[in-house]
Amino acid sequence: MLNMKMMVAVILLSIISLPLFNKFLASRRQVADLLVTNGSIYTSDSSLPFADSMAVGNGRILGIGNYSSLEALAGYQTQYLNLEGRIVLPGFIDSHVHFLPAGLQMARVELRQADTKEKFIEIVKAAATNMEHGTWILGGGWNNDFWGGKLPMGTWIDDITENNPVWLSRMDGHMGLANSLALKIAGVTKKTEDPIGGTVVRNTGGEPTGLLIDSAMKLVLSCIPEVSKDDKREALDRASNLALKRGVTTVVDFGRYFPGASVELPWEDLTDVYRWADISGKLKIRVCLFFPMRTWSRLSCSLVVVCRVEQPGVTMKSYNYKTGRKLSQRIYLGGVKDFFDGSLGSSSALFYQAYAEEPHNYGLQVTNIDDLFNSTVSSDKSGLQVAIHAIGDRANGMILDLYNSVVATNGMRDRRFRPDHLLDDAESAIKKLGLDRAQEGSYMFKSILDGGAVLAFGSDWPVADINPLSSIKTAMKRIPPGWKNGWITSERISLPEALTAYTISAAEACFLDKDVGSLSVGKMADFVVLTVNSSESFAEHGSASIAATYVGGRRAYFQHI
Repeated sequence: MLNMKMMVAVILLSIISLPLFNKFLASRRQVADLLVTNGSIYTSDSSLPFADSMAVGNGRILGIGNYSSLEALAGYQTQYLNLEGRIVLPGFIDSHVHFLPAGLQMARVELRQADTKEKFIEIVKAAATNMEHGTWILGGGWNNDFWGGKLPMGTWIDDITENNPVWLSRMDGHMGLANSLALKIAGVTKKTEDPIGGTVVRNTGGEPTGLLIDSAMKLVLSCIPEVSKDDKREALDRASNLALKRGVTTVVDFGRYFPGASVELPWEDLTDVYRWADISGKLKIRVCLFFPMRTWSRLSCSLVVVCRVEQPGVTMKSYNYKTGRKLSQRIYLGGVKDFFDGSLGSSSALFYQAYAEEPHNYGLQVTNIDDLFNSTVSSDKSGLQVAIHAIGDRANGMILDLYNSVVATNGMRDRRFRPDHLLDDAESAIKKLGLDRAQEGSYMFKSILDGGAVLAFGSDWPVADINPLSSIKTAMKRIPPGWKNGWITSERISLPEALTAYTISAAEACFLDKDVGSLSVGKMADFVVLTVNSSESFAEHGSASIAATYVGGRRAYFQHI
């Protein structure tokens, strides 16, 4: 009887202890939090291009391959995601965005749909209705090519905005329109001289029309009240939600800096927005931040910054961050950026030959080449990655020569220089350069790849929409919006090449390839699930949409299918 009681006690003890024992075993080996199965997984990893299953633990990829090879990583708390044959890709990396400006623009006057002068005026008039007197009307996205090319003037909107100063940026961000009240506040008159690297557009009588190009924009922008912390934080949330909806899990953010703007803006945003969001658990995607080249010494210094969390009802806390390439699991310091010319759409990109319709206009050089060389040498010597905005052929030629001189000065190392800069410009390119010039040297993606360069895709959002799947299809088909046929079809690239440009090559271009860019063991579990399950159809047409986006193995976006 005693033995029977002892046996029952042992059995009960064993039953009670079994979960604890399993937990102990799990702690002694890697156990997946999530097991992704039954899919068509494209990895962007040449050592294992395809798989059907993937194991995720603690935000990283524990294993990838076929299901039988990963079963041992499952535990009693492992969750399963049955893909039902759907395609999975690495999370997209947008190599060029202005993230907060894009989020801010989402809540402002949107002129991207204005395809006539009348529509432009109608949109501004609607925005001005019930606007408190004296409040700035801000917005942008207009493209004069949509209504034949004629540039807007302040007189278009003066009579409907007489009580409100207005600033509306062109889609490329290199030109903006101010109404007469805004010009008055800024003190811009007939006597105002063009700043270095900028132009005040004037009529035949010498009076400003309201258009300001490149560094001349600072004349008005310096008068616009700074955006509040709360507005910037809301902008981050809006931008992040749209990025995730489009399958973007990492962005390379060039911030709010442009010729004539304050170099302090990106640094303020780092503290007030990105670090705040990261510490408070509200940073939804990964960001790689670039800063104005003039502040290179600040970025290169090893500093300890104290950040304070601001949440209602929560005790204020301080956190120490040691700067370096990786500030946290979601914030990276990318490097420094400067500008050398303007944009094609604003006729300020720097070319060897004049613009077709402006025989005396070769574009704008917005930065002194000697100053730029000295800054680049110093930045490079300190180990920072350098990116320089260059669009025109002359600008690109001069910057490539500058890079060669920097290498000769500082010696060889893995530096991954980035000359910066879509098919949105097809109409502008032909009109502004002429058909022959446009056909010979515009967006030569295939030639770039064949020449051995790394091709990294980005949207320049909000200049163009943040939509990798759409961009991939464009790169494959090269059919600009509104066109029936392809443009320079010899420069089409394949689906794998386009995917690479949005994943592993994009990661390599900003030194993040050890963490993201491919679905490889040890890397972050950032991936997207597509709505389609036919790889043949996707490869042929490039058509699909995002069903779900995962960041660090956690679902950040989901679409009901």
